[in-house]
Parts: sequence; structure tokens; C-alpha cells
Amino acid sequence: MFLPFFDSLRRHGVLVALNEFLSFLNGVEAGLGDFSAEGLYHLARVTMVKDERHLDRFDRAFAEAFQGVVDLPPEAVLDALDLPRDWLEKLIEKHLTPEEKAAIEALGGFDRLMETLRQRLADQKGRHQGGSKWIGTGGTSPFGAVGYNSEGVRIGQDASRHRLALKVWDRREFRDLDDRVELGTRNIKVALKRLRAWARTGAPEELDLGGTIRATADHGYLDVQMRPERRNAVKVLLFLDVGGSMDEHVKVAEELFSAARAEFRQLEHFYFHNCLYEGLWRDNRRRWDAQTPTSDIIRTYGPGYRAIFVGDAAMSPYEITHPGGANEHWNREAGAVWLSRVRAQWPRSVWLNPLPERHWPHTPSIGMIGEAFGGAMFPLTLEGIGRAMRRLT
Repeated sequence: MFLPFFDSLRRHGVLVALNEFLSFLNGVEAGLGDFSAEGLYHLARVTMVKDERHLDRFDRAFAEAFQGVVDLPPEAVLDALDLPRDWLEKLIEKHLTPEEKAAIEALGGFDRLMETLRQRLADQKGRHQGGSKWIGTGGTSPFGAVGYNSEGVRIGQDASRHRLALKVWDRREFRDLDDRVELGTRNIKVALKRLRAWARTGAPEELDLGGTIRATADHGYLDVQMRPERRNAVKVLLFLDVGGSMDEHVKVAEELFSAARAEFRQLEHFYFHNCLYEGLWRDNRRRWDAQTPTSDIIRTYGPGYRAIFVGDAAMSPYEITHPGGANEHWNREAGAVWLSRVRAQWPRSVWLNPLPERHWPHTPSIGMIGEAFGGAMFPLTLEGIGRAMRRLT
């Protein structure tokens, strides 16, 4: 790192021996430079300038070697050092043994948790770290980040760790799924072909070869006949979960989305987060300012549509059963209420779950969603998609 400085001294005529330069490096490593430009300047001058006549040369060499370094923003320094950003953002992270985790008691239910949070917000005056009560980081408190609690509210954390939070009080950004993915979609398209109802509607755009032959024979001259193109008349609504736990399933979700876009001409898609609530959206970049009320979607699309929901259904049970249990916002009505409404509007509806079916019994919310759909939950595999399509016919 300091070799260019050493070369600069040599070019400006400052006689520096190698052992003097090594002494300077040892001083830097020991922290004698005080980690500042001024401290580094005085350390270098003491260790490498033997003659006062060379002070001006030293100043010019120092300015040339370190020009602009003082003005660098911290972000540029971090990028240059290539340090993991989480090393610098996490001041402390709690690591507990299984026995210590089991000894931490939950507050006891969603309502008790939210009431306690309301009180702590009113009482707390400063930052806390490593504690068991206040809103902070790295402790066993039910409120905060990078700590541990068996039942809490996650606040100020960029990603899930233990997946035990009852509510996540953070605003996340998600990207739209790509509906142009081709790799791996061939077999999914074959499975989706089970859901077909051919019809010829619309403008006559396709040559009717048989009709043309018959008309030509009847009339004695070439009489070209056209007909509407044969299309899959099935109408599909695709609802896609973009919750944080779906990050690891983005690839298979995009493959399904691409295959559905290619197979169904009359396809509408919407995004939701974990569970269905009062608003849905088409563009994840505008999901806060361009939401469509779920009630409007229910009124717009009739019972003739088939509804396909895609998500891992892994969430806090309170997100389904309680008003206010949703992540990122306060829902006025429980998710179960909205699920019952969409099921009543679209009786032919299924839920596709990317989690392996053998893991479903370990997550209570998966069983609750499956019950809300009358058992119409299927794994997001070729065999599961085939079963789901038979259910929708």
C-alpha cells in the first residue's frame, strides 16, 4: 500500500534506506500514525527524514503520494478494502446454545406483544444493545434486530435469520418475476396443457383449408375461407407471493410464470406478500403507490376464472388469523377473511407450494392455508402441477 509513497520519496531526492521504510511500516502497524493523515505525516517524517534540507522535498513527495486520499468518502474506502458490509453494520449479534434459546420465554400472543411494543415505544429514550427488554440489537428482547427471541417483532434487519418473528416491522423492496425465462419451462408447459378448453373466437385470421376446398368445389372458382385462430379459452388469475421466504424459490416461480404466460392467452397476474389482504399489485417497484384493492379484483373477474396462488405459505399464524398481523402494514381484516372471499368468488382455485411436501407438517401456517383452500394445496413440482390442473378442470 505504501510502496508508491516510497517511490515518490526516491524520485524527489529524499534519501530513504530500506530499514527506515520498514520502521515506518512497523509504526503504522502499531498504530503510531493515529489513523489520520496528520499522524501519518509526522510518523513518516520522523522515521525517514534525516536531513532538514530534505523537508521540502518530503512535503512534495507526501502530497503527491496521498493527494485526494483525505477527501475520499467512507464508502469508497470500504469498496477498495472489499470488506463485507455486514461486518461493519452489525455491532453485535447474539449467538445462543439450544438450551439458552429454550430458556427464553415468549410474551404470550400477538395482542400482548403489540401492547408491550406500544409501551416500550412510549418509554424508551435511547439506543439499546444486548438487552432482554428494550428495542435494540443483539439481545434477547422481543423487539429489534440480530438477536434472538422465540416470539417477537423484527425491526431494522435486512433479512430473516431464525424465521420466528410474529411480525416484521420493516419495508422491503422486491423485484418482479421474469416471464421470459425459457430454461426449465418445457416440462412445466406440458403439465399446464392439462388445463385446456379450445375455442375459436375473435377475428378470422387463420386460413380454413378444408372450408376453402369445399367452397372452391361448390363455386367453381377459388374461394378462400378464413376462420378465427383456435386458442385456449381458459381464463387464469395467477397470484404470486413475493415475501422474503420466497427468495430461495424465485427460479422455479419464474419458470412457472413463463410457462403460464406462454400457455394461457387470457392470463392476469398479481403479487401479494405472505398472505392475501386488502391490496394487490402488478409492479413490485410501485407496490406502495399503485395497489389495486382486492375487492375490485374480486368484482372484476368472474367465477369463470381459475385462480392459482403460488407461495410457500410460511408465515406467522397471526398473519392469517388476526387484524394487524400482516408484515409491513396494519391490515384491518385478517388474511383468513380475504382467503374465504376469493375462494367463494373462484371456487376452482389451487395453491402451489414450492416447499417439499414432507416439510409442510412442520409449519402451522401451511396447514392453515391448506385448510382455507379445502385441501387444494399442491407441491410446485411437475407431478403436483399435474394434480392441480386436474383439480381446476
